[in-house]
Amino acid sequence: QVQLVESGGGLVQAGGSLRLSCAASGRAFSNYAMGWFRQAPGKEREFVAAISRSGTRTYYADSVKGRFAISRDNAKNTVYLQMNSPKPEDTAVYYCAATPIYSGSYVDVSNIDKYWYWGQGTQVTVSS
Repeated sequence: QVQLVESGGGLVQAGGSLRLSCAASGRAFSNYAMGWFRQAPGKEREFVAAISRSGTRTYYADSVKGRFAISRDNAKNTVYLQMNSPKPEDTAVYYCAATPIYSGSYVDVSNIDKYWYWGQGTQVTVSS
């Protein structure tokens, strides 16, 4: 069992920056690939970014590539999402998630069904 708690959400102006954190507790954090997903009102939850167990490989949705950066600190059991130059369309509840399944495939790491554990989410609102 892994417990995930997100923090760092809030209101940010378009073009600014924001860093989300996700603290994990429970089983060995480094055994899990980690992902960030988001859900806007009236929309399905969608993939944002993912990172391998060691942190050497990262994956991004096209909509955030070049603006967002995912990283992890296994010594602190924490994964981060640095949001640079956010846009109003990035407004959503952001969730972090953990999966013990890691194949290296983008198809797998972006698949919501592959993730076993989820945080409660943190709201990010980007004003224009």
